[in-house]
Amino acid sequence: MLFDNHNRPITYLRLAVTDRCNLRCFYCMPESGIKYLPKHQLLTYEEMERVVAVLARMGVSKLRLTGGEPFVRAGLMPFMERLSEIPGLSELHMTTNGVLTAPHVAEMARLGVKSVNLSLDSLDRARFHQITRRDELPAVLGTLDELLAHNIRVKINAVVMDGQNIEDLYPLAELARTQPIDVRFIEEMPFNGEGNHYPVLTWTHQRILQELRSFYPTLEQRPAAPHATAATWQVPGYVGTLGIIAAYTRTFCGSCNRIRMTAQGMLKTCLYDDGVLDIRALMRGGATDTDLMAAFLKAFAHRPLNGFEAEKLRQPVTESMSTIGG
Repeated sequence: MLFDNHNRPITYLRLAVTDRCNLRCFYCMPESGIKYLPKHQLLTYEEMERVVAVLARMGVSKLRLTGGEPFVRAGLMPFMERLSEIPGLSELHMTTNGVLTAPHVAEMARLGVKSVNLSLDSLDRARFHQITRRDELPAVLGTLDELLAHNIRVKINAVVMDGQNIEDLYPLAELARTQPIDVRFIEEMPFNGEGNHYPVLTWTHQRILQELRSFYPTLEQRPAAPHATAATWQVPGYVGTLGIIAAYTRTFCGSCNRIRMTAQGMLKTCLYDDGVLDIRALMRGGATDTDLMAAFLKAFAHRPLNGFEAEKLRQPVTESMSTIGG
């Protein structure tokens, strides 16, 4: 087992395979997009495999591929095939916006992908277009259908945005009525490439819960899973569940077991830190696997207690979530 300086286990890596995305969600990046890194500044697939293999030897057993949007990078499925064969890695997951995903779902099921987090902020085509600045809702819903048909666990990730998609909370929640879908409503975070949208976050996790209770007065809270970011709720009789992720108020930091690797090879031991270790530079400078392990252990020994502490140690947050890795 691998532990940080606060005795929290580290078992979960979120790996961004690209900083590029085919949507332009306003809460993630400006309409004009962001300045993407040239390819040589991104980790190669071979370098990513090495990072995953080293961390798996150290105790990381769960991997989630993120982006940007993973499927905009060529060669993703053969890469996933190789990842599935790494000793010690027992869980492979993915986060995707679903636009390009549907043709690959059968192969994902064959590889044993355990779950997919599907970003979906609205079921209304016009509002989806307004939020993402792209008219791609039919493609996303097609991916949802394919995932369910192949029995891959689906978690819907919906960012709750004042004045943008509040009327979508109920339609999204209703997806859990007859399908085994976990619908999770997420507090908006400041990672939009420009800084905060609002002086004060109005749709906190408490307010989201109040709204859900107005739809479902008999809502029942479920026991928290170990290291879960979402508080999970059950509507009696519904097949799926509802969840709330306090991503901005950060109520789950005390049990955090996850680390992040950006597409350019920067280790983040907290979503809110500024990057603590340049793994790409180490690997391209000739570091051995033993050197990498020592560098990881040193970074984990200085992990912030929570997201607020991590944020205090850096400049104001201005980057896009696309560059962080979800």
